[in-house]
Amino acid sequence: MKEINIGRAIVEGRRRKGITQEDLAQYMGVSKASVSKWETGQSYPDITLLPQLAAYFNISIDDLLGYEPQMEKDDIRRLYHRLAQDFSAKPFDAVVAECDAIIRKYFSCFPLLLQMAVLLLNHVHLAPTQEVQHEMFETIKGLCVRIKEESGHVDLNRQANFIEALCELNLGNPAVVIDLMAGVNDPVLGDEVLLASAYHQIGDIEKAKETTQIGIFRHLMGILADVPNYLMLNLDDPVKYDQIIGRTFGLIELFNVKRLHPAILFGVYLTGAQGYAMLGRNDEALNLLQEYVDLAASGVFPLEFTGDEFFDRVQNWYKDFDLGVKPPRSDAVIQESLIEGMTQNPAFEHLSQNPRFRAMVTRLARHFESRGD
Repeated sequence: MKEINIGRAIVEGRRRKGITQEDLAQYMGVSKASVSKWETGQSYPDITLLPQLAAYFNISIDDLLGYEPQMEKDDIRRLYHRLAQDFSAKPFDAVVAECDAIIRKYFSCFPLLLQMAVLLLNHVHLAPTQEVQHEMFETIKGLCVRIKEESGHVDLNRQANFIEALCELNLGNPAVVIDLMAGVNDPVLGDEVLLASAYHQIGDIEKAKETTQIGIFRHLMGILADVPNYLMLNLDDPVKYDQIIGRTFGLIELFNVKRLHPAILFGVYLTGAQGYAMLGRNDEALNLLQEYVDLAASGVFPLEFTGDEFFDRVQNWYKDFDLGVKPPRSDAVIQESLIEGMTQNPAFEHLSQNPRFRAMVTRLARHFESRGD
């Protein structure tokens, strides 16, 4: 991405003044072709002409240059993980202030703005008050709207739209979410099938295998990501609730998900236990919490996305993620949230004095403290 956008500034300046390229060329003492090349980015004006151009358009030289700092993908990744770590070690307000300063500086670097939105969204729960949380959701939403309006990048816009919808949901605006997510349940087009077929036709069998495997993996993770919400929607049907748990556990075992992607299971186990507790089935709730604690204490930290002997072609795909193979929150923040998921969950309040429940909380806290993960 270009950092100097003088061409755009010249075009906008001409339009404000209502003049043609020929008019500007005559004023500057250059050819019309030179002005055309300036505007298309094929060349830049001589440095000695910049003050005259800026004065003619009544703007500063910085505005004329259209300087918009950009950040490379690897730098964005490093910055993100450094800030995520800061959220677990520094005062909340100080980290948010640094994020705000970065956003102001790189306000036209849309990949960075998207990751700042992701960062703030993943740490909004650390805000000291609900009012501050509300302000953060509004800030995140504003970033997403800017990305959608200005980036011109389909994938960035899609991700920004999803994050905006999450903010609206947390702000209590479900009707807006429905509008934003219109079409989300349209039939899947099978992009990976089409792409794999194309690779197969040109004889790149290895790439076809990789593309198909990534598609299978994505769909598997999609199922597991949907399970917690589906469980909560079926609390009125205990038989269906048990079926969801049973089939989900079958998938977990079949695809060895505890090793493949342990992070996605914390939500499955915790939500499943929460539902059982709400149904008054405390033994089942405690059994799922045992799975939750056993997994968290099984050496899965530091969390990194990886594959296994079956999904042996997803690692490079992971590495190409905007955030790489690390999750969007630091291990320390994740571990704190795992403990709070038990101790600050209203669904488990009636279990707070249960010896088994208390033993699990103690075990988890001591494990994280002793390992310093």
